[in-house]
Amino acid sequence: MTSDEDLHRQIDPDSNSIAIIVKHVAGNLRSRFRDFLTTDGEKPDRKRDTEFEMDDRVSRDEMMRGWNEGWTILLQTVESLTPADLERTVRIRSEEFLVVEALNRAMNHMAYHAGQIAYVARHFASPNWKSLSIPKGKSAQHAVGSFKTGVPKR
Repeated sequence: MTSDEDLHRQIDPDSNSIAIIVKHVAGNLRSRFRDFLTTDGEKPDRKRDTEFEMDDRVSRDEMMRGWNEGWTILLQTVESLTPADLERTVRIRSEEFLVVEALNRAMNHMAYHAGQIAYVARHFASPNWKSLSIPKGKSAQHAVGSFKTGVPKR
């Protein structure tokens, strides 16, 4: 687990800490997916630039509350969509997108930031890092089924 101190550390002065990235993701999800089908995804109450500022360190619990709130809004919105909704048009910063395009855009954005978080956490954890997938040099140990022998299982 990343230490509380490392949540706020930056690799360099122009980089973002994990806490800043989490704050940005939470703000983005709240803005984009609140009233998703009926209002512009860039809500008037969102102050995007402040998502990249953190004058006071927030606790891990406070950070996670914002993160969870954003993802809850997204998940509730996605669960409420019907197949017909995917062909509707929504706006993000006054630009029109099909719902399916807006969802794809959002998931690519979240994947990008999740990768940043994992990379920064890995950097600070260094030798204590537990791989999120198959560790380097361990692929053969994790092969299953036909992967080990090259012969498909029937």
